[in-house]
Amino acid sequence: MPELPDVTVYIEALERRIAGATLQRVRLLTPFLLRSVDPPLNALTGRRVVGLRRLGKRIVIALEDELFLVIHLMIAGRLQWRAAGAKPPGKIGLAAFDFSTGTLLMTEAGTKRRASLEAVRGEAALRALDPGGLEVLDADLAAFGRALVAENHTLKRTLTDPRVFSGIGNAYSDEILHRARLSPVKQTQALDADETRRLWEATRAVLTEWIERLRQEAGEGFPEGVTAFRSEMAVHGRYGKPCPACGAPVQRIVYAENETNYCARCQTGDRMLADRSLSRLLHSDWPKTLDEWEERRRPTSAR
Repeated sequence: MPELPDVTVYIEALERRIAGATLQRVRLLTPFLLRSVDPPLNALTGRRVVGLRRLGKRIVIALEDELFLVIHLMIAGRLQWRAAGAKPPGKIGLAAFDFSTGTLLMTEAGTKRRASLEAVRGEAALRALDPGGLEVLDADLAAFGRALVAENHTLKRTLTDPRVFSGIGNAYSDEILHRARLSPVKQTQALDADETRRLWEATRAVLTEWIERLRQEAGEGFPEGVTAFRSEMAVHGRYGKPCPACGAPVQRIVYAENETNYCARCQTGDRMLADRSLSRLLHSDWPKTLDEWEERRRPTSAR
């Protein structure tokens, strides 16, 4: 799912292309993409783009007369910039937004259609779409700490909760927790002052570094390689590969459609974490430490 760094760079690329342009037409390829009924999409055509902004993980295109297009890419949604009138790709095309300067294509891979588009009238209606999470890059340590401990949940859940922190998802939460050397399952209200500061600093550093990295990667072009799995990441999507900090193999917890990656040596004191289904299935057979996990990986002849 495109998260804060990806959405930020998308918006910056769009600003260079459609700020001041006129929305001429919206071509919907699937009616299920549109999640609103008022105002109708044709009420937005002919309007000039007056700004772009991020609302959590959503992209907001502001038009004249306080009208807004709100794009939520969810997990597999992506954007492409093409010449005016470009035809959307067949199976994955969702919509085409024709501006006076070119065409923005919205696509979604896979069979599950989760991405959404909403047409909104007025700032109040737009605010109603905001989950209310704290903008970490604008927050000081005290504000971050208050948001963190408002409820007592695991760090992984809290970092990815849009009502707590804005724009952070599965991928960057893994990177943040690794940078902070904290377990993804540690409870928020169990953190001491030093751990809270480390998490705040890591959150700001990881997001800022990745915004800059993605900016450099896109250059003056449009971001085309948006993905949650990047080889430069420390742990996310790198199960079994060496941790860049200590060399131990990266571990993972898989639950439902989510995957949490972490380094047992850097983050959990060599303790292995088991997901619920594996815990029920394996019980005492699940390795408890990194050394035990490594021992089980060795061929029988090498033991």
